[in-house]
Amino acid sequence: MSQSYLTMLLYLLPVVFALTLYYRRHNKRDIHYRARLAETVEASIPEPLSLHPVIDTNKCIGSSACVKACPEHALGIVRGKATLVQPDHCIGHGACQAACPVEAIQLVFGTEKRGIDIPQVKPTFETNVSGIYIAGELGGMGLIRKGVDQGKRAIETIGKHKSKGGELDVVIVGAGPAGISASLAAKESGLRFVTVEQEDSLGGAIFHYPRRKLAMTAPMTLPIVGKFNKCEISKEELLDFWGKITRENNIKINFSERMDAITKTANGFLVKTSKNSYKTKNVLLAIGRRGTPRKLGVPGEEQPKVVYSLIDAEQYRGQHVLVVGGGDSAAEAALSIAAERGATVTISCRGDEIFTRPKAKNRQQLKQCVEKNRITVYVNANVKEIGTDTVTLICEGKEIEMKNDAMIVCAGGTLPTPMLKEIGVMVDTYYGTAVAK
Repeated sequence: MSQSYLTMLLYLLPVVFALTLYYRRHNKRDIHYRARLAETVEASIPEPLSLHPVIDTNKCIGSSACVKACPEHALGIVRGKATLVQPDHCIGHGACQAACPVEAIQLVFGTEKRGIDIPQVKPTFETNVSGIYIAGELGGMGLIRKGVDQGKRAIETIGKHKSKGGELDVVIVGAGPAGISASLAAKESGLRFVTVEQEDSLGGAIFHYPRRKLAMTAPMTLPIVGKFNKCEISKEELLDFWGKITRENNIKINFSERMDAITKTANGFLVKTSKNSYKTKNVLLAIGRRGTPRKLGVPGEEQPKVVYSLIDAEQYRGQHVLVVGGGDSAAEAALSIAAERGATVTISCRGDEIFTRPKAKNRQQLKQCVEKNRITVYVNANVKEIGTDTVTLICEGKEIEMKNDAMIVCAGGTLPTPMLKEIGVMVDTYYGTAVAK
C-alpha cells in the first residue's frame, strides 16, 4: 500500500508542479493585462477608433494565438478570454482573426456607441458620384494588401473611361498602399495621371508608424512589379521597397501637395491643391482616415521645422523642441525626445489637459520629467508666432519667447468626411458592423 502510494506520489508531483507553474504564469499574465485594460479605461478610450476585432467569449478558449499574432500588442488574455486591452493600438489588419483556432473573432466597423463613417462604393470602387473613386483606408479597409488590390481594381475601371479631351484620365490623391498601387496600374495602362501626396514621403499612415514597427503580415501583388512574397516586413523595409519600385518605374509623385477641393466641371472635375489645379476625367481618393493635420494658423507655421507628428526622436538630439498639444501623442512625443542626448523639450497646451488627458503611465512619466527639469510645460498657453530660431507663446497674458529649432504640432486632424459630403458622396455610419471575410 505504502509502495503504491509512493509511486502515485512520484507520478503526481511533476503534474502538481507543472499545474502550479501554469497557474502562477497565467495569473501573472492576467494581472498584467487587467492592469493595461484598466489604464485604457481610465484614459477614457475604451472603444476602438476604427476597424477592430470583436471576440465571442462563448467560443474563445483563451489559446493566446490572437495575442501572439497581434504585432500592435492590442490584445491580451483577461480571465481566460481574449480581450482588446489597448484598442487605440489596433490598426485592423486582421492578423488576430486569421490566427484564432476556433473562429471566435470578427472584424467590425465602429461600436454600439461610436459610429464610423464609411463612404458608399460600388464593387468597382466608384462612389455614387460618377468619376469619383475611393480605395484603401478611407473606404474602411486599412489592410495593406486590400488597399493595394483596391487601388489596382479602381484603375482597371477608370481605364475603361479614359478622357477624350485635354483632361487627365485620373488624379490619384494619396501615396499610401492604395495610391502607390493605383499609380503603378495607371502607368501600366498608359493613363495620363498625376499623383499628389500631402506628406513629404511615401506610405500614408505607415509613414507615421514608430521606428521598426511591423507594417505588413501578408504577401501582396502589385501592378508591374508582381507578387511580393515577404510576409512580415517593418515600416522602414516597406518604405524602402516602395521607394525603389516607384523610382525604377518612373512613377512621379508630387509630395507636400495637399488636395484642397474637388469641383465638378462639364467634362469631369477640377482638383485644386496647395500648389496647382488639375482638370481630370476621374479622381481616385486613396487617402487615409487621419485627414489633414489641424494647423495652428499662426505666422511662421509654413517653415520646414514645423511638423505634425513625431517620426524619429533621434533627429532631435541636441535641439530645442516645442511640442504643442495636450493628449497622448503630445506626451509621448515629448517623452521620446526628452530621452535623446542634449534635447531641450517644452510642451505648450491651450488648457491643462496634458496632466489629465494622457494615459496614466504617460502622465506619471511626464510629471517625473518635469520634476527633473527634463521637460518644461506651459499650460493655458497659445503659440503666437514661429520665428526662424525662436517661438513666441502667450501664457496667461504674458509673452514668452524661447529658442526653438523644431516644433511638433499634435493637434489632431481634419477628417475627410465633410469634404466627401460636400462633393455629393454618400456616406453611411456603421455601429459595430461586421466585415465579410
